[in-house]
Amino acid sequence: MRRVIGRLLISCPDGPGIVAAVSSFLAGRGANILSSDQYTTDPHGGRFFMRMEFALAESDGGEVFEQEFRAQVGERFAMDWRVAYPEQRKRVAILVSREEHCLLDLLWRWRRGELDGDVGLVISNHEVAASDVAGFSVPFEHVPVTPETKAQAEAQMLELLAGKFDLIVLARYMQILSGDFLARLGAPVINIHHSFLPAFVGAEPYRQARERGVKIIGATAHYVTEQLDAGPIIEQDVVRVSHRDDLATLARVGGDVERTVLWRAVEAHLQDRTIMHAGTTVVF
Repeated sequence: MRRVIGRLLISCPDGPGIVAAVSSFLAGRGANILSSDQYTTDPHGGRFFMRMEFALAESDGGEVFEQEFRAQVGERFAMDWRVAYPEQRKRVAILVSREEHCLLDLLWRWRRGELDGDVGLVISNHEVAASDVAGFSVPFEHVPVTPETKAQAEAQMLELLAGKFDLIVLARYMQILSGDFLARLGAPVINIHHSFLPAFVGAEPYRQARERGVKIIGATAHYVTEQLDAGPIIEQDVVRVSHRDDLATLARVGGDVERTVLWRAVEAHLQDRTIMHAGTTVVF
């Protein structure tokens, strides 16, 4: 009999018996627990988070499995929960502007089988990346944006994206997405930016950083919310620099950190290792 892998993600008020109830439910259906991670904000009245991966007979999965879990475990512990199945690969779309380093890194990793999802579309407000994206046999859509055409551009992107993708990645997409667009999109969005924010906002952050004599530079990947660059953080990293590094070196090193951090964040989401709660994230 074929076995399927499931990933159960749980967030609920902490209390005794949660792990035992989940484990007993899975054992009662012949499931083999492959890994289990948990975290509590406070064992006395805090919030409990868990990610459990298990193998289950195909005939025991699906809607009936989830209905029974809801009735027997989920409702009992007031859980926010979901089950994901890795073999149902998530559909990914990427938005990009002129800078290609994050885009090309994700496409390269996807082609090498290093992403647990499938890239199905690239949208850009410039045509710079069109030929490179064609080399990966991924559809490319040019949707130019100006202050006067922003509403029309977002409407066009919604036609291309809404209901068709499970994750949208902003790989240095230098346009602010409206709250209405995010609400209608129906999928989470991950963004990458240099971690100088908010200290070095606006144009030429690496020039500003060099003029101030920074000693570390880095990048932050986060879920996108209507509030600019304030969404729950998924991944961050930094690297040391010195006064000897010129502007080109800072930009190159910063770009390397950006693409690595974005890949880690995207992969964490695709592997169902992130749980959002109260403006923050738990990443297993």
